[in-house]
Amino acid sequence: MKFALNHMTAPAMPVADFFDLALSLGIHAVEIRNDLANNAILDGTAPGEIRKLAEDRGIEIISINALQRFNEWSEARSREADELIAYARDCGANALVLVPKNDGTGLKDGERQQNLREALSALKPRLEAAGVIGLVEPLGFAVCSLSSKQEAADAIRDVSGEDVFRLVHDTFHHHLAGEPAIFPALTGLVHISGVTDPAVSVAEMRDSHRVLVDRADRLDNIGQILALQAAGYDGPLSFEPFADSVHALSDPGAAVSEHGLHWSRSEPGAIGRPVTVPAGSPSSGIATRLLLPIPLYL
Repeated sequence: MKFALNHMTAPAMPVADFFDLALSLGIHAVEIRNDLANNAILDGTAPGEIRKLAEDRGIEIISINALQRFNEWSEARSREADELIAYARDCGANALVLVPKNDGTGLKDGERQQNLREALSALKPRLEAAGVIGLVEPLGFAVCSLSSKQEAADAIRDVSGEDVFRLVHDTFHHHLAGEPAIFPALTGLVHISGVTDPAVSVAEMRDSHRVLVDRADRLDNIGQILALQAAGYDGPLSFEPFADSVHALSDPGAAVSEHGLHWSRSEPGAIGRPVTVPAGSPSSGIATRLLLPIPLYL
């Protein structure tokens, strides 16, 4: 299993230092972001510079996160998409994460499916030409215009986009959405974060609650990962905590090692744990026992 590190783990860290942080953890895959103030990409860092920093370290940039409101297609969104796809191509990123609008608009049945297909159809030739994958990330919030991975998968197939688009399985949003189906063959990336606050209800969970996974995790990250593995997923698991408590850490590397890599390796019950794969996957309904081969250093 390949781990990755999202720049949201240490958003104030300059990109070169962030790459070095990943390497210090034995991680060779990263996600960079276009929403971090005073940092690449917003600070004007050229894509060639990012590429060189990554190549010099043997780092793989698995994605840029993200084209926001991608399913609200317009001339402005088209220009933004072209710029981000070009940046991804030129910096050597494999993919561009596509995040749906999340403000309570575009929720009506029929409207949201049409908007999604319009956006995917417009993005498909642009991504194909650049050799960049589009990673569609449904969000589990009630106000989100795309919360269902099933709906996203259907739209990808309807536009014949299986060679261009993949899904992001975000463990936080999967839990919030309450949608049991998983799509391992169509999943290109897994975002992992935990919620440990016992007082917050699922309906009240927000990005601010998302911490590194530990034994108090309420999202069943291990169960989700095991189910994906059982059904054939072997792609990257990317740490993406949003909580200020994580961002304020003086040593984020130690926290990732203690509460992410090390815990995932040593969690009692994770090895040989019975797993029932949810309906909708190729291994639907099969109870199995798995080894979870997640070393501390990859």
